[in-house]
Amino acid sequence: MKTKGTVYLVGAGPGDVGLLTLRGAELLRRADVVVYDAGVNPDVLRLASATATQLPIAGGPADAAAPSEATWQVLVAQARAGKTVVRLAGGDPYLFGRGSEEAQRLAEAGVPFEVVPGVSAFAAVPNYAGVPVTGGGQAGRLSLLSDGGGPSGGEALDWAAEAKLPGTKVVLLDAEPVEQLAATLLAHGMAPDTPVALARRGTTGRQQSLEGTLATIGALASRNGFAPPTVAVIGDVVKLRPKLNWFEHRPLFGQRVVVTRARAQAGPLVQQLTELGAQVLELPVIKIVPPTNHEDIVDVLLGLNGYDWLVFTSPNGVSAFFEMFFKRFQDLRDIGGVRLAAVGPATAAQLRQLHLQVDLMPREALGVQIAREFARFESMENLRVCLLRAEKAGRDLPQALEDLGAIVDDVAVYRTVAETEDPAGAEALLRQNGADWVTFTSGSTVEHFHARFNLPELLQQFPQMRLASLGPETSKTLAALGLQPAVEAREHTTEGLVAALVRAVRRPVP
Repeated sequence: MKTKGTVYLVGAGPGDVGLLTLRGAELLRRADVVVYDAGVNPDVLRLASATATQLPIAGGPADAAAPSEATWQVLVAQARAGKTVVRLAGGDPYLFGRGSEEAQRLAEAGVPFEVVPGVSAFAAVPNYAGVPVTGGGQAGRLSLLSDGGGPSGGEALDWAAEAKLPGTKVVLLDAEPVEQLAATLLAHGMAPDTPVALARRGTTGRQQSLEGTLATIGALASRNGFAPPTVAVIGDVVKLRPKLNWFEHRPLFGQRVVVTRARAQAGPLVQQLTELGAQVLELPVIKIVPPTNHEDIVDVLLGLNGYDWLVFTSPNGVSAFFEMFFKRFQDLRDIGGVRLAAVGPATAAQLRQLHLQVDLMPREALGVQIAREFARFESMENLRVCLLRAEKAGRDLPQALEDLGAIVDDVAVYRTVAETEDPAGAEALLRQNGADWVTFTSGSTVEHFHARFNLPELLQQFPQMRLASLGPETSKTLAALGLQPAVEAREHTTEGLVAALVRAVRRPVP
């Protein structure tokens, strides 16, 4: 007989995945089932195990009662089946959410549950818009309000009393337009020059904010299309926004950047861009799989002592080679006395993680430049070199080394194929809204992106969209399509690519 499972009501936070609590992330990793609101950031869902069942909840604020009943039934059924269930709710489960109702139903059904608080939009969104809800001598009283009991109905609030109360008011507008809220407060005697700030899509790269007064904010919101859901902050704390607006002043804020790199390698690039304020569309167009021919790599492993150099041109090559190496050997010392070359600092860092010394690190990815670095290091005449890299890589590098007199074995340790999975729906967002930048980290990302989207046509559809290249080899693939990148990284690493984007945004490319 199966033991009864537990339901964890977890606050997913207001949008920024970094605001999820450690406890929430831990529970996601071991959940069998994840039940989530439609507004939960897809990046939060990626923290769940690949084997977890993910169940979205239909509906929204306007039909809160119906989804709650359906949700409760799912939670109870999965828990009674012995599953560990995480119920992800936007913000905090108990703060103007359905969490308390769902917890009561679970208790009545005898299902064990735990509530994990989340960072609420009431605190986080004003913070990211540069407005402290208290402090600075501006507010000693804080009111948290929701238009679930708004001016037009529901569980009516006493707006006449609210208008007379001092301090800060933070209002979550799920349905009411801000024009109506402002008109109601003005009608009840609140001063027309009371400062107001609005923020929507708060804490994400898509955040937008407005600043005005009760007298002007309605017209500003209408002119700028500020429809709910919106967080409104009303009070003198808004005057601090010019000094404290840290989030919207980040170097890449407001830039929509497409990351095409394989999902397994994209994490650091996505993190760097997000921390600089970009809205990242993670759209991997390739994935790394074993090479077609395994016999060549078996021969290399059997004859390692016969080589003078092993040359790795990417971190993928390092990972793929040593995955196969450790299937055959138990001891890293079995690599022998062969010297190691790594093209670029990222490849070298991958080798150093294995505590291997890198003897030569050419920084340029071009074959001729790499060969020159070898020639400076020593004579390559009759030295045996094994290139460990992607299948269908270009002939420039082996040819350049052979021109120096080296005996070169060009061995594929991995290949790139098209990635078709898109759980976050990034492709639809790109086709509908375009982007500011599309980043390419290899020729294969260019080729597979073009096969999926037709890159020249996409650029015609969205003329503002620009291309960013990791280096000359990637730019060469773009040139084959008749295209030039707006920026090319000076250092051919993801850090160099991000730095190039920051420079370009500061000095817009014509």
